[in-house]
Amino acid sequence: MQAKKRYLILLSAGASLVLLFYLGGVELPAARSRHDRSRHGYRPDQPWPHFSDPLQPLLAWDHTDTEEYNLHVSPRQKRDVNTSVYKGKRCRMDSCFDFGLCQRNGFKVYVYPQQKGEKISESYQNILSTIEGSRFYTSDPGQACLFVLSLDTLDRDQLSPQYVHNLKTKIQNLPLWNDGRNHLIFNLYSGTWPDYTEDLGFDIGQAMLAKASISTENFRANFDVSIPLFSKEHPRTGGDRGFLKYNSIPPFRKYMLVFKGKRYLTGIGSDTRNALYHVHNAEDVVLLTTCKHGKDWQKHKDARCDKDNAEYDKYDYKEMLHNSTFCLVPRGRRLGSFRFLEALQAACVPVMLSNGWALPFSEIIDWNTAAVIGDERLLLQIPTTVRSIHQDKILSLRQQTQFLWEAYFSSVEKIVLTTLEIIQDRVQEHGSRSSLMWNSHPGGLFTLPQYSAYLGDFPFFYATLGIKPLPKFTAVIHAVSPLVSQSQPILKLLVSVGKSQYCAQIVVLWNCDKPLPAKHRWPATSVPVIVIEGENKVMSSRFLPYDTIVTDAVLSLDEDTVLSTTEVDFAFTVWQSFPERIVGYPARSHFWDSNKERWGYTSKWTNDYSMVLTGAAIYHRYYHHLYTNYLPTSLKSMVDQLANCEDILMNFLVSAVTKLPPIKVTQKKQYKETMMGQVGSSRASRWADPDHFAQRQTCMNKFASWFGAMPLVHSQMRLDPVLFKDQVSILRKKYRDIERL
Repeated sequence: MQAKKRYLILLSAGASLVLLFYLGGVELPAARSRHDRSRHGYRPDQPWPHFSDPLQPLLAWDHTDTEEYNLHVSPRQKRDVNTSVYKGKRCRMDSCFDFGLCQRNGFKVYVYPQQKGEKISESYQNILSTIEGSRFYTSDPGQACLFVLSLDTLDRDQLSPQYVHNLKTKIQNLPLWNDGRNHLIFNLYSGTWPDYTEDLGFDIGQAMLAKASISTENFRANFDVSIPLFSKEHPRTGGDRGFLKYNSIPPFRKYMLVFKGKRYLTGIGSDTRNALYHVHNAEDVVLLTTCKHGKDWQKHKDARCDKDNAEYDKYDYKEMLHNSTFCLVPRGRRLGSFRFLEALQAACVPVMLSNGWALPFSEIIDWNTAAVIGDERLLLQIPTTVRSIHQDKILSLRQQTQFLWEAYFSSVEKIVLTTLEIIQDRVQEHGSRSSLMWNSHPGGLFTLPQYSAYLGDFPFFYATLGIKPLPKFTAVIHAVSPLVSQSQPILKLLVSVGKSQYCAQIVVLWNCDKPLPAKHRWPATSVPVIVIEGENKVMSSRFLPYDTIVTDAVLSLDEDTVLSTTEVDFAFTVWQSFPERIVGYPARSHFWDSNKERWGYTSKWTNDYSMVLTGAAIYHRYYHHLYTNYLPTSLKSMVDQLANCEDILMNFLVSAVTKLPPIKVTQKKQYKETMMGQVGSSRASRWADPDHFAQRQTCMNKFASWFGAMPLVHSQMRLDPVLFKDQVSILRKKYRDIERL
């Protein structure tokens, strides 16, 4: 009976509570808790960050969610910010990009023609010039996959003299704008005092952003591209190489951690820099700031300013940069900083203190291999953290800074081309580059996925993968003279090359104006001989990626080259140990003519060389693909018009990729005289032409100008057979015939 009463009481109480909830008379505790948390900035979809790892990046703080912001900003201002910054925030390649434009003509980029009266900064002109000089450029908008504005969008700070007014109206009036679809907008500076928001001042629609200092909150992954902040002095092409000249062990420098820069007394970006004095010890951790900037800095200076300014003037920035193991890269008014690129070039490992910054090219670059990603809230832990990094890791980090600097950041051209290549990889997803291609030498710009998606097909990855090239070569003989006699050098060359144990086939590229000789005119060989009629009969056709070339190695030969089978075998054996380089016989060199202030070309026989001519050289077939698809039409057209310099251009290309010199192998002393003495040969007639040598001088400087620097590297190494010229029995020598020639 008592139990029955208890059940009735509980049932009545439950029914009463349900009725009260239904009528709204009682507020659920959980609901009250959520309401209280939301007032203090808590949002259930954003859990509290974990602090177990002191160097994990932190998402940027959203000031628009705070109560203080909502009190001081009008509804219209908030609406304008949300419209200009966040419209299209959900854009991705599959929703805001028309892939159909790229399927018809490939990845081509159109730059709008510049309008009269429109001012354009030098930096933006460098960007446009880079695109117009690249292999992606098209002057026909009907063939374009991507569109770039000629209106300068780099500096959108309203207080800047570079700011372009009425940009919103000008862009909306463009006939091809189409709400920004398939458009790419470059930007370095956005927003202005005091908030420095990421507002560009116009509606970007569905356009992609290539933006510096972009936050992870506004960064649309796999749609936008984060680029580095670079100064107007940043070189358009080439750029200086990194400052790491040699790898010292242990890899420690005079200072452990350095920084020298402005200190903001108030406003956004001031917190971290104002706190640096807590870590500065004036010994191996030197973090210097100054408040001496701006017109009225003295009105706002604090008690530390005079002391900080005096300490700041004691140190030379470049000396610190080049003599420190780590360089602090704190945020400024914006998330990005010039210190980032300066540290990379100096081989000073960047320590990032800019919470919420989407690091440059983070889509492809693994920054954990080249930088330390810190947390602004844990500044005091930074010295302990960097001291705990092992010296082997420091050396690895430093080497990677040099690779990344030279591959992607040393010039405006590399920054722009990297941006375009990233977008191309998205468009051609089936042929995109792997992470290893982007993050290891020679980098993504020289590793074209159209050639292959397999790392083992590229010569510079053989050592990493532990594989070797195929043990055969294809000989490609460039024929420009008619076949009139059975004693011509090309016929003797066919026989000697065909006898090589490593020869898989011989391809004769017929670039002669006369008709192809009959098959019976060619000598019999033990390997297939394939005769191909040259495309347009131009010099560059000798480096086309012919499908008939199925071996890794290509033995490139001029028609009047004189080589024995032994010389061919030895050269190929050497190449198998250096498959990423050019290996061969005729060597040439370059020099700087200080009187004429230009590069010079010399054929003098000395102990120094920087080129191996492709008239008798072996290299990997990938360089045919790179020559054809990487180099601009302007350089190849110059070679074809002159019918000269194609061998120099190939040497420039390979040295630019490898950062190494070619390899010269032993040859008979009479090689030069033999080549020059061929009666009626094309080589003899060319060398007899006084314009031939002058043209090669011109080519040297034209090529160096396009590459932005001189890529050729001098060498004094020559590889000879074992026991070459040694006073031992000839029977003990494998390549004994070379000494008899």
